[in-house]
Amino acid sequence: MTTLQFLVLASLLVLAFSFWMATRYYPVRFHPRTLTLMGLMVALGTVAGPLMIPVGPAHAYPIQHTINVVAGVLLGPVEAVLIALLVGILRNALGLGTLLALPGGVIGAFLAGVIYRRFRRVLWAAAGEVVGTGLFGALMAVPIVRLIMGQNLAALGLVVPFTLSALVGAVIAQIILRGVAHWLQS
Repeated sequence: MTTLQFLVLASLLVLAFSFWMATRYYPVRFHPRTLTLMGLMVALGTVAGPLMIPVGPAHAYPIQHTINVVAGVLLGPVEAVLIALLVGILRNALGLGTLLALPGGVIGAFLAGVIYRRFRRVLWAAAGEVVGTGLFGALMAVPIVRLIMGQNLAALGLVVPFTLSALVGAVIAQIILRGVAHWLQS
């Protein structure tokens, strides 16, 4: 099985599991406005692919972290996860990213959305993105680096770049969401 076949199979399994979880625990009804926002965020995340900072074996994409926080706040955790998953798949298919985009982006988006839904604070959602991507996403990426990419790397080698990238993206999201806060309240 090639790396691309594995990526497609794993992505389909994660997508199927996400939809199963969504329909079982969180009934999602995608309104046309929600689908439009999701499509715009996926397109922005894919087009912003060249805007990266290479840090070790990982590529830091602060725009993806910004999109994760904004999607988690505006749309919710399931929608944010789907956006992160689709952006990761499209980036890999187009050769604009690495396999490390999937675990970091999906976990960070999920935590940003869940924490915002619980506490209703953008700062907490941003912290959820940083912890989700920087710590949990990096730890989930270690097996990908070792097994699929064939590199031997300690977990700390991914935690630092993932955390820095997520922190920059979370700060950008804070600025954007403060700028549109008056629209969100109406």
